[in-house]
Amino acid sequence: MNQPSELSLEQEFSLRTFADVVKQMSREQAQEFSLMLYKQMMIREKTYQELLKHQWEVGSGSILG
Repeated sequence: MNQPSELSLEQEFSLRTFADVVKQMSREQAQEFSLMLYKQMMIREKTYQELLKHQWEVGSGSILG
């Protein structure tokens, strides 16, 4: 786990395609999109936390909680 995560070839392609789309956005569109993306990231993080809490009982009096 000490190695930095690297993207697969498919992910690199997807990233470049995404970058092209973002470059075509207006400033307002990019700002709206950034906020939406950040919100989704927060929801994903909360979902992972809840899954871990449920799966491993993290946060219910354990050392990790």
